[in-house]
Amino acid sequence: MKLYAIVGSPNSRKVLAVINHLGIDVDIEYLDLFAGDTKKPTYEALNPNTMVPTLVDGNLKLWESNAINQYLCDKSQDNRLFPYDFTIRADIVRWQCWELAHFNQAFGTLAFEAVAKPNFMGMQGDQAVIDWSKGQLNRFATVLNNHLQGRIFMVGDSITLADYAIIHAEFFKEAVPFDWSSFPHLNDYFDRMRQSPSWAATAPKSPEAIGRIPEDSVANVSQ
Repeated sequence: MKLYAIVGSPNSRKVLAVINHLGIDVDIEYLDLFAGDTKKPTYEALNPNTMVPTLVDGNLKLWESNAINQYLCDKSQDNRLFPYDFTIRADIVRWQCWELAHFNQAFGTLAFEAVAKPNFMGMQGDQAVIDWSKGQLNRFATVLNNHLQGRIFMVGDSITLADYAIIHAEFFKEAVPFDWSSFPHLNDYFDRMRQSPSWAATAPKSPEAIGRIPEDSVANVSQ
């Protein structure tokens, strides 16, 4: 199997963390965001969205990070992160869908407009979009904060794919222009997940490393 990823990409980190957690052998090819690697015809043939991550396994060319993570769990026959119990699976998938449609849609949009554009892309963020995403983030951070009251993990008593989905934009949490002080359970959860070894191993070494091909990129990331 081969995974195409970008250093610091939240969705790439989500999949890399699962690879680490499962300890599976995956060839990782890092792309250079600033060199336009995702726009090149060879990569576009794998992922017409020209985004990361993309997993190639034989004839399968799979994009969308949550789908990739489900596939990796089933392929490895390791059910720790995606248990076979239908009820638990439904709960995990519910939170994966919620993350995409609501929480990290707002969080990711805010991070892109207010942090990524001015700091990494030399562009000014769209203030109207920033204001909209702040309102959405406040709405859905409230939902997440309430859910996490009295909980250590999103679903059950151990880390699942739901946790790696929710935490995926963690690197930008303190950088976005948003007041997190009203969400103590969410803050505690992010602090705990930030220490997870499989997640921490995916962090960029520095802000300057984001989007660049690392010197030691020949590799697989399983630990």
